[in-house]
Amino acid sequence: MTEATAIAMAQADEPPPRPLTHDLFRDVLDALSVRLSTVNIVSLRDGIFFADLIFSNGVEVSARPSDSIALALRTGARIFASEEVMQEAGVTIPDDQEDEVEKFREFLDTISPEDFGRAG
Repeated sequence: MTEATAIAMAQADEPPPRPLTHDLFRDVLDALSVRLSTVNIVSLRDGIFFADLIFSNGVEVSARPSDSIALALRTGARIFASEEVMQEAGVTIPDDQEDEVEKFREFLDTISPEDFGRAG
C-alpha cells in the first residue's frame, strides 16, 4: 500500500512533508549523476509482476513494478510492458469508455474540495 500512496502522490504532483524512499532514491541518482532511463515490466509469473530498471550508465536492476513505477513518475523515465505481460494482464478499454474516462479527468481538473461543501 505504501507504493500505491507513493504513486498517487507523484501523479498528483504533491510533495510529501518528508521525502519518501522513492524521493530519496531519485535524489541519490541525481547526486551520482545517473538517470533512470526506462522501466520495463518484463514478466508475470505465478501472479507476480517483475520489472527491470534501466539506468543511463547501462546498468540494469531487477525491481518490483510498484517501486519502479513510483520512481519513474519522479524521474520522468519511460515505462514499458512486454508483449507477454500485455497479452496476459492487459485490459482493452473500448473507445466509448476512453471518452468517458477523459471527460471524468477533465471534470476532476476543474473542481476543488470546496466545491463539495461540508455535511451539516
